[in-house]
Amino acid sequence: MRKLADSELLSLTGLLKLEKDGLAMSKAVKNLIGDQDLQKVADSSILAMEGRIQGIQQFINENNIASTQEVK
Repeated sequence: MRKLADSELLSLTGLLKLEKDGLAMSKAVKNLIGDQDLQKVADSSILAMEGRIQGIQQFINENNIASTQEVK
């Protein structure tokens, strides 16, 4: 795969951050939901967000986008 441009890396980073923040907010709000049907929707939304985050992480790992070298 070609090397990503800086703007593409920033977009990918921003997307991952948005998903992470949305997941944290959804998990916090889920505890406040009293309606069972709405809670099921929240659960499926959380699963979808976790899947998207895993997909982005897999893309990053498979394409060697992030350096995982040890800091010396």
